[in-house]
Amino acid sequence: MALPLALSGQDLIGQARTGTGKTYAFGIAMLQSIGKPRKNRKKPRGLVIVPTRELAVQVSEDLVTAAGKLGSRVLTVYGGRAYEPQIEALKAGVDVIVGTPGRLLDLVKQKHLDLSQITSLVLDEADRMLDLGFLPDIERIFKLIPEERQTMLFSATMPGEIVALSRKYLNRPTHVRAEHDSGEGEATPQVRQLVWRAHRMDKIEIVARLLQADGRGLTMVFCETKRACDMVAEQLDTRGFAVAAVHGDLGQGQREQALRAFRNGKIDVLVATDVAARGIDIDDVTHVVNYDAPTDDKTYVHRIGRTGRAGRTGIAVTFVEWEELTRWKMINQMLGLDFAEPEETYSTSPHVYSELNIPEGTKGVLPHAARSRAGLSAERLEDLGETGRTRTRGRRRDEREEREERPARAPRQRRRTRGGKPAVETPTVETQEAELVDAKTEETPAIITTEEIQAAAEPKRARTRRGAASSAIEQALSDTPEAAEPTVKRVRGRRVEPTETEVAQVEPARARRTRAEAAPVESEPAEVTESEQPARTTRARRARVEAEPVSESLQAPQAAQAPQVVQQPVAEPEPSFLATPPPPVRQEPERIIPPSPFAVIFQSPDLATDDDDIAPSAASERKQQRRQQQRRPRRAG
Repeated sequence: MALPLALSGQDLIGQARTGTGKTYAFGIAMLQSIGKPRKNRKKPRGLVIVPTRELAVQVSEDLVTAAGKLGSRVLTVYGGRAYEPQIEALKAGVDVIVGTPGRLLDLVKQKHLDLSQITSLVLDEADRMLDLGFLPDIERIFKLIPEERQTMLFSATMPGEIVALSRKYLNRPTHVRAEHDSGEGEATPQVRQLVWRAHRMDKIEIVARLLQADGRGLTMVFCETKRACDMVAEQLDTRGFAVAAVHGDLGQGQREQALRAFRNGKIDVLVATDVAARGIDIDDVTHVVNYDAPTDDKTYVHRIGRTGRAGRTGIAVTFVEWEELTRWKMINQMLGLDFAEPEETYSTSPHVYSELNIPEGTKGVLPHAARSRAGLSAERLEDLGETGRTRTRGRRRDEREEREERPARAPRQRRRTRGGKPAVETPTVETQEAELVDAKTEETPAIITTEEIQAAAEPKRARTRRGAASSAIEQALSDTPEAAEPTVKRVRGRRVEPTETEVAQVEPARARRTRAEAAPVESEPAEVTESEQPARTTRARRARVEAEPVSESLQAPQAAQAPQVVQQPVAEPEPSFLATPPPPVRQEPERIIPPSPFAVIFQSPDLATDDDDIAPSAASERKQQRRQQQRRPRRAG
């Protein structure tokens, strides 16, 4: 009915169910009115405005097919691609332009596109363009084209906004509605509809089992948000299905790659938002799944209209959650359906297997033997010179795989440095001290008693201030002429063994000291009395034992020598070389702990002076005011 009216040049409003051939209804009439292309005619004569990029590509392909023998030059113009190929095609000359409003206005603003010779204008899916907010852009385009033109509006639904637009810009249009008298947005009768009330966490399991039904072809799954699309696509991919996602956050090249792979059969599941719910015509789509309930009746009609096209049959399954029941009841009432109370359904419900023809025992994972699709990676990704921000598909999954493939980090080798240079490893101090004590024990076995050995074996403080105790006892022993020993030097806290020359020089002194110990003591020095000698000797012993720690490895040899030490009487006077008291042990000075550098001490300056008066309080001011009132003389009556 619409084709004869369009060929006659009348303005037209076409309304029909999706999939009934609206594109050819206006495409044939437009190509027929334009005629064959001419070399001297480079400006376009026909203009088709569509809401989405995917629909623009599909309409262009249909027009190229319809203009097979005419040879009409059809150009597709939409965003997300490079400008240069489109500008070059416009300079070469075109007959029909199919595009989205945004890119059309951009080319007009850059003066690459001239719409002054348009004779035929078509608005496809006009209601969707109004929903997306394209009404101001469409009004600007109407002002750029001549008033003497043929205008046609086509849509599956006809809301009041479309009627108002047609009254403003169309000239006595004819409204053509195909196959039904009323009920705008009536659903396709060839589609068997199933509405189930499902739980959010169980919907993905139902979809995984639905995709294994007998006789299932290509399947489209519609979600409400972009994030839900990515989530559903990722979970179905992990379950073994050949799946791809299409939504607005993907680049144009990725969206076209997914649609080509879906048309070519390399993938059999397409998860999309409502961007793919309008006008997409793909053969062999047998199942449509509304993973999220639609927002209104028009969206529901367009979603399920992706199947059952051109006389075919299909199945549409809609999941309704508990909080979406109110919205679904309104959609059900608007469309006159019989699903006001959806049946409560789970992945293990028997009616899921019976109504969808799913084999018994089917699980939510596709068997490896049934994974025969090539997948999305088998489809070539075309470089379109995309504009705008860079977008990626499956970014989180790619990052996770990259982290898994990354080799393990080698263990870090740390080197201790001093002043930017590697530090030299110092030998352990305990071994050197043990050797020194062992040598002294062999030479003077009669000096150390059993009690002193036990006292020396007790754990001492490991860290001293620059070895103060050790240096003090070494100085005391070196001051005694009879007790000449090879001194132990300290360099930055380390012990250094005496050289052979130093040892040779001290050997005669050792011999003299040994002979002096064997000789009997005849007299005591005059400076030291008998009462003072034991006290000084005891202090010297205690200082020597405390200053030189004895290692655990020497306890056994010293214990073996203990019987020889006990045989000598303790009350006997000490040898003469110990008569001179050693200098007092230097005590550690008290450590001064500085205050914390992070403590901030602030004292506010006293700005007050002696001449300043103290501010009166509120109570004092009120008392003063009452006194002043009382002092005032009363007026004579």
